[in-house]
Amino acid sequence: MFAVIDSRSDRPGLVHMRAAIAQHCGRIAVVSSFGAESAVLLALVAEIDPMVPVIFLQTGKHFAETLEYKARLVAHLGLRDVRDIRPDAAELARRDPEGTLYRSIPDDCCTIRKVAPLARAMVPFAAWINGRKRHHGITRAALPFVERDEDGRLKLNPLADWSAAEIIAEMTRRDLPRHALTALGYTSIGCAPCTRARAPGEDARGGRWAGSTKIECGIHRPANAADASGLVLR
Repeated sequence: MFAVIDSRSDRPGLVHMRAAIAQHCGRIAVVSSFGAESAVLLALVAEIDPMVPVIFLQTGKHFAETLEYKARLVAHLGLRDVRDIRPDAAELARRDPEGTLYRSIPDDCCTIRKVAPLARAMVPFAAWINGRKRHHGITRAALPFVERDEDGRLKLNPLADWSAAEIIAEMTRRDLPRHALTALGYTSIGCAPCTRARAPGEDARGGRWAGSTKIECGIHRPANAADASGLVLR
């Protein structure tokens, strides 16, 4: 029986996350989709400080199972500051009045429902934490633990080096709730119209924007790796 990995672990990504939360107390947030692998990162953050804000992009297009999972996970982990961030109503009415923009211009749909709302939500913060991992595909294979995003904020990828098997094992050890759609073969879960179960042989994100060349929603743009030496443990 393996010990549960906790937030005091000396794994590099967790060392950086712990230091960043200490140094940027009140000015650091977690961005979470409450998807297939979200529980582990949120559990580790909650061990450090359950008051760290958790940003959830409420696009209006989520699976009902995602919203149910979010409620269960928030209660299970005791997260104290979960913020639902919604698209600008006027912009949505002007550019996507029928709610079908995802069919014709999916990049614009993601911009309205995810990219622009996140940019507004991040204004008060100096740093943010997300759950991207190198096993998610070729575009993330060299993901560093610490970056600077295009606005200069510190951006942490604490689970970058975790494998899918490690995530599953940690969820089992902690007895964390599972997203209902994972039992149906969904390994990466976004908005309902643009997500399907992963097909055999596909990478973890193979079911996202299936049938198109789109592979990212736009909130994770190319960024610069940051020097983590300034993150001092306290």
